[in-house]
Amino acid sequence: MAKQNYAFEKRQRENAKKRKKEEKRMQKEGASTEKSEQVDSQDTRDTEITPIQN
Repeated sequence: MAKQNYAFEKRQRENAKKRKKEEKRMQKEGASTEKSEQVDSQDTRDTEITPIQN
C-alpha cells in the first residue's frame, strides 16, 4: 500500500484556501467598482439638460 504524502496534501489545501481568498477579494473589488460606476452614471443622468418642447 502506498504511503500518503501529508506535506503535499497540506500544500494543496493551503493553495486552495489562497485561491478562494483571492477570488473573494476580486469579487468584492469588482462589486465596489460596479457600485461606483452605477453612482457615476446616475450622477450624469441627473445633470443632463433636456430641451423643453412648447
